[in-house]
Amino acid sequence: MTIVSRPSSVQSLIGGSIELPVHACGHGPAIQSAPWAAEPGTAGIVAVVGAGKMGLPLAAQFADHDWHVIAVDVQQAVVDAINEGRSHVTEEPGLAELVATAHAGGRLRATTDGAAAAREADVVVLIVPVMLDDEQQPDYRSMDSAVAAIAPGLHKGSLVIFETTLPVGDTRDRFTPRLEEASGLSAERDFFVAFSPERLYSGAALRNLATYPKLVGGIGPASTDRAAAFYDCVLDTEVVAMSNSEAAEFSKLADTTYRDVNIALANEFARYAERVNVDIHEVIAAANSQPYSHIHQPGLGVGGHCIPVYPHFLLSRAPELELVELARRTNDGQVGAVIRSIESEIGGLAGVPVLVLGLTYRHGVHELAYSRALPLIERLAHQGALVSAWDPLLLPDEIARLGATSWTWGETAPFRVIVTQTADPLFGGLDPTWFPELEVLFDGRDSLRDLALPAAVAYRGIGVPPRPRAVTAAGPGPGSGPGSG
Repeated sequence: MTIVSRPSSVQSLIGGSIELPVHACGHGPAIQSAPWAAEPGTAGIVAVVGAGKMGLPLAAQFADHDWHVIAVDVQQAVVDAINEGRSHVTEEPGLAELVATAHAGGRLRATTDGAAAAREADVVVLIVPVMLDDEQQPDYRSMDSAVAAIAPGLHKGSLVIFETTLPVGDTRDRFTPRLEEASGLSAERDFFVAFSPERLYSGAALRNLATYPKLVGGIGPASTDRAAAFYDCVLDTEVVAMSNSEAAEFSKLADTTYRDVNIALANEFARYAERVNVDIHEVIAAANSQPYSHIHQPGLGVGGHCIPVYPHFLLSRAPELELVELARRTNDGQVGAVIRSIESEIGGLAGVPVLVLGLTYRHGVHELAYSRALPLIERLAHQGALVSAWDPLLLPDEIARLGATSWTWGETAPFRVIVTQTADPLFGGLDPTWFPELEVLFDGRDSLRDLALPAAVAYRGIGVPPRPRAVTAAGPGPGSGPGSG
């Protein structure tokens, strides 16, 4: 494949998202090499520490390129599934087949013993969570444990790669000294350490591995070269060898923080659009027809493992980044803005039955990490609302654990307010006759604007002109009317 020092092309964005082409595999059958010496066309043994939603696709990808893969995980059920040739990750197209094929071919197995896996492996890739603690600081507990687990198994020639997103400097300053101390080896001389950010999107991980350039930076030139050579053997896309691990770490934080700031800007635009009675989605589409404009979409905020988290990694080391901090506050403040909008239509929420549709952080992904539905339910309940919820991916007991009563799709219910938190296509089949007392539909992701609503139901959204409910013989409801909100 290709190793370069700069990406060969940067896509022009003419509004909206772009679809990068999938690169066809250009690798021939690999020659097994023990120990692996980074020669082109060779394969060795790689341990992937953390066999979750992102780690298992990596393991399957490596095995599909003739490497022998040891998946390491602390959950015995995950290890057992892999050792039976089964994928416990169900939402990645093609993954189950790759796992089954790799296991049947003897190229994929799993263990809970990180030291034994590292002792046997030429390459160790760590992809375990680093999230936030209660003080919005990086929570290293899982990564510290993973590093401590594999360090005693390192040997001369080992290559350790961190794929988990980290604050700038952690690869060199936090983890490399720990690896050296526990192994008794010297990094960049006896073994190699690099950072290469995962750039995967849930539901498209295998496709992403064949599209996005792979960024990699080592703690020194030898580590960069060794890591770039590894990825050149196992990926079918361009490998970008960056100047050092700090540049590679910063690249992932810059990517995700850019999106957070962009969404915050869209949310601020949306608030102004409501004030001047224009549709922000029309405005954004028009603005993005200029190739240098790529304004994202407003919404209830930002969820998932990445965008709400990684700006805090920057702020933990650089609190002077005021725009980054403001964007976080703006996006987290969207839930409050939604509640104020609803209250402007119906008055107080005390005793009001409310239905929240869509609880996962993104539709189609069974993941609740930083979902905006969680603070939405909490705030609604705090205001006295009687909160029910439904998500096609969640069971009733999962919904109950989030503090809401589970509703059944199609069931007639006395909800006065419905809020959509995701844009699941299923919600397009919502029938307003199920809700004879409905007063407000708040469309949190701009996906139901074409849904036919009775005249007595107000339509509200983010950055769109309100459509108030009709005045009845009893008079308008609290806060209703063209000038409300």
